[in-house]
Amino acid sequence: MSRTVVEIAGRRLSLSNLEKVLYPSCGFSKSHVLEYYRRIAPVLLPHLKGRALTLKRYPEGVEGEFFFEKRCPSHRPAWAPTAQLLQKDGERMTACLVNDPETLLWVANLAALELHVPLARAGSPETPDAVVFDLDPGDRADVLDCARVALILRDVLSRLRLESYVKTSGQKGLHVYVPLNRPATTFEDTKTFSKAVALIFQRTYPELVTAKMAKSERTGRVFINWSQNDGSKTMICVYSLRAREEPFVSFPLAWSELERRAGEGDPKRLHVSHSEALSRAGEAGDLFREVLSKKQELPNL
Repeated sequence: MSRTVVEIAGRRLSLSNLEKVLYPSCGFSKSHVLEYYRRIAPVLLPHLKGRALTLKRYPEGVEGEFFFEKRCPSHRPAWAPTAQLLQKDGERMTACLVNDPETLLWVANLAALELHVPLARAGSPETPDAVVFDLDPGDRADVLDCARVALILRDVLSRLRLESYVKTSGQKGLHVYVPLNRPATTFEDTKTFSKAVALIFQRTYPELVTAKMAKSERTGRVFINWSQNDGSKTMICVYSLRAREEPFVSFPLAWSELERRAGEGDPKRLHVSHSEALSRAGEAGDLFREVLSKKQELPNL
């Protein structure tokens, strides 16, 4: 196993197998993964900070076996921050916190290509910062159908005086976030609200939307996965890579851009590559920044 030792912010980090190809279809190696996360760190880290990270690791690359890791590995560096989470059985679990560039690169070196985080911070695990609508296309539906649902959802939320923000999932769907950032909000509030909206959409657009979990109900429709609004669930973090054939990214889009790209009628226009993500973040900064700061209150439906 080849190793390279680097120093970041005065901390020594051992990086291994940098030449290993993790995305075989395009020759994207571990060194490319590390370079992506190094460069995207300024916009990514605020969305990871203080959140218990679930690592999705692909030690043999995207075509090999993968596993989720919720517990922070015991071989972590002494300087890597962690949080103690209380489990339902009363036990405590040590989770990784990625609050700085050096910890981010340590995680990436584990071939944790995908970074999944909860909607609440570790210090306030019962208080979600946002409501999320996870738009997942069923068979014979695609991301263009998700875009149609997302744009209707934007308009409905706007009538409720709620600002919303959209990002690609990096896979087949879209994620619509409604920032709240209020200490009084609970997961019961956000799940009740998201489920109510999903059911209204299912009733209003029965040929386009379903709120039902069963795969058989999703054919030709977009599933609004309201159940993601739960303290036990995680979402792919904005700016994270995805383990697909190519290194696509979960990336934020302006609503006008979603309209334009979807209007071109090509689902591929709603896939954002790692190079485009770096270029756009370098020019515009964090396009999802308001999700972390905008304060809103959910109405009663």
